[in-house]
Amino acid sequence: MANTVFKKKKTMIELDTHGLNPATIRQLKSFINMITHVLTTDEEGEYFDGSAEAIRLCASLIKQARFVDEASFNSSIPYEEQALEYSLDILAEHIAKSKVITYDC
Repeated sequence: MANTVFKKKKTMIELDTHGLNPATIRQLKSFINMITHVLTTDEEGEYFDGSAEAIRLCASLIKQARFVDEASFNSSIPYEEQALEYSLDILAEHIAKSKVITYDC
């Protein structure tokens, strides 16, 4: 593994958590911490396990979305499951095409 030196710096991220319960806020913080860990680790096991945990946390947050509660009130459609299945289909498509989305070139 190549040793790359990064300067330590912090970026403050401000989130509007209005409408989120304390448990969801804690889970969101855990997700942010986990994805940061995945992006900075140099250990293979932590990279793979952390990636899986980040995806699991993201899926859990999606299932807790306000839309799910409001839409499920008048419907028997499992929106949270459909949203996750749709997301996995799109992700699988991106993996198959080796299509990586970048925002900075």
